[in-house]
Amino acid sequence: MNHWISVAVQTPAHSSVAGPLTYRSELPLPPGTLVRAPLGSREVLGIVWSPADGPPDGRAAEATRTIAGALEGIEPLSAPWLELVAFAAGYYQRALGELALAALPPQLRELSSTQLARRLKAGAGKPRDVGAGNAAGKSPDFIALSDQQALALAEFDSKPGPFLLFGATGSGKTEVYLHAVAALLERDPGAQALVMVPEINLTPQLEARFNARFAPRYGDRSVVSLHSGMTHPQRLKSWLAAHSGAARIVLGTRMAVFASMPGLKLIVVDEEHDPSYKQQEGARYSARDLAVYRGRLDGAKVLLGSATPSLESWHHSRPATADDPGGRYTRLVMPGRIGDAGFPKVRRVDMNHQPMKTVFSAPLLDAIRARVARGEQSMVFLNRRGYAPVLHCADCGWKSECPHCSAFRVFHKIDRTLRCHHCGFTERVPRACPACGNIDIAPLGRGTERLEEHLAELLEGVTRPDGTPIRIVRIDADTTKLKGALETQLAQVHSGEVDVLVGTQMIAKGHDFRRITLVAAVNPDGALFSSDFRAPERLFSLLMQSAGRAGRDAALVAASDSASEMWIQTFHPAHPLFEALKKHDYPAFAARELQERQAAAMPPFSFQALVRAEARTQEVAQGFLNAASTGAQDTLAAREGFEEVMARITLYGAVPMTVQRVANVERAQMLVESGSRAALQRFLAAWQEILRQTRTEPAHKGLIRWAIDVDPLTI
Repeated sequence: MNHWISVAVQTPAHSSVAGPLTYRSELPLPPGTLVRAPLGSREVLGIVWSPADGPPDGRAAEATRTIAGALEGIEPLSAPWLELVAFAAGYYQRALGELALAALPPQLRELSSTQLARRLKAGAGKPRDVGAGNAAGKSPDFIALSDQQALALAEFDSKPGPFLLFGATGSGKTEVYLHAVAALLERDPGAQALVMVPEINLTPQLEARFNARFAPRYGDRSVVSLHSGMTHPQRLKSWLAAHSGAARIVLGTRMAVFASMPGLKLIVVDEEHDPSYKQQEGARYSARDLAVYRGRLDGAKVLLGSATPSLESWHHSRPATADDPGGRYTRLVMPGRIGDAGFPKVRRVDMNHQPMKTVFSAPLLDAIRARVARGEQSMVFLNRRGYAPVLHCADCGWKSECPHCSAFRVFHKIDRTLRCHHCGFTERVPRACPACGNIDIAPLGRGTERLEEHLAELLEGVTRPDGTPIRIVRIDADTTKLKGALETQLAQVHSGEVDVLVGTQMIAKGHDFRRITLVAAVNPDGALFSSDFRAPERLFSLLMQSAGRAGRDAALVAASDSASEMWIQTFHPAHPLFEALKKHDYPAFAARELQERQAAAMPPFSFQALVRAEARTQEVAQGFLNAASTGAQDTLAAREGFEEVMARITLYGAVPMTVQRVANVERAQMLVESGSRAALQRFLAAWQEILRQTRTEPAHKGLIRWAIDVDPLTI
């Protein structure tokens, strides 16, 4: 007997085949079952989405292909998981099969049934004996909670959420997460918890803390990680452990939001403001927003945590007033640091009063020397790696432009290369100017590599309390390429071997540096007057997070002659952003920013989508977008029931992207805006067909690809 089933398979992006395909099966298979299905000349992994009424319209039953078989030993994916993927595909305007299959481990798509059976036999996906697991181990040791931590947890336990934990840097948010997870696992033997962090480099230290707390009680396999830095076999093993219930806790980056966890009852999103939670390639989803939606589907509590929440989350957690019913999140507040540790004192250096081309002001250098003399650590932050952003010829004006991108190649002095950070094109530094032959070509601007070198020159002769020379270490994407390099460097910082740490935003967030008492931001002014309306929010968050690395050890600060400090070198010391930073007053900053955004009808008071096009020429890219815009206004405006939708949509003209050429591909974008999320979604769903049709027109022959970015973070 034949059974008709709808199967989601991975099809090309923006193809006319966006939904599940109909197949025959000899056995009735429940939704969520993983199967091998023929697609063209290949056999691919698929997910049974739902039963089908019969063969596709206009196609004989005999012509409908039969699946090769189901993957044995793996339980079907849960209904909430299927619903999450379906929602994400619809909301972010991607094909269902594309998103569903991308959410599974890559090796699951590659292994044969025999190979998979061998993996399962080895125990990777063996279900956990929850009764034995709870009884065997000893209870984890927990640090006693402060009053503010206890109050936050009590409110978390008594209300449904979702929750925004607004906790100052050093207030002990991680300890709250640990207690919340422990209470859940103790209360429910089958429950699972998902804890998300924004970046891979934060995963090892979090995994170490969770393993130390929970492995003694629940076993070594109770805590697993999921992130793109793992090998394919490692990811498959972790995914199978989560899917089977063997793993009680899953730690991961944004991709972990799609982990199959049938017992999911708690989702924690740490540093929820971080832009890394927004995927920038393929399906451009927001893992933070999907975490909130998944909590609703699975009946799980959701806890978002940050010292500098995103303005969207801050707005959604606003308390109710007489004129405002309030937001849909519950705000939990932990305003103070653990113990007697105070916040670092913010000092602003007016660089207008410093000599020309000064990189480190004299007061900042004196402050660093004083910290070194006392055996304390300092951190210098500059969000630009490399030696210098540009190599320049003063005679003819030549600059180290990338021949393939509309950007400059960055000078890296260590290996004497000019490297494009967009396309990766790398060349040796020329002996003379390629344009005029002048041998006197010089770097312009500074990156962390040059900053490290210059600081070493200025602090030459400075010694540590034991008389040994000062040690300066740089941590950025260039120094942490090799496996294990980051862990080694962080261990040196924690052990006190490093006196001054120089780095990019990699070191500015999430790390618990106990010995750092001084943090300095060398050149933060660039984002103050950016064309991107989110730039001030990102800058304030970065500076506040950087400041939070200082003075975390109350005992060390108490033993010091002075309090911990955050130094800001700026040409605009009176800017309101720095005024709020000086007082560590995020609510004041957020109130000002939200007031400006409301006046300008910007998110979160409106909703946006970007359509990006890539082509061989800028004319083709912009022409495609403008033609699609005209087609939408002509076609959709005349469609019955769409008059009101179109009246609430604003389509702006196509413009080049900020970096308009990357790897010899021209890029353009078009902004779509609406005051209604529902209207924007209806428009985008209907516009997809027009975009596909427009691409086939001869005038757009040079078009390479196009993509829709819903709720974009950068414009």
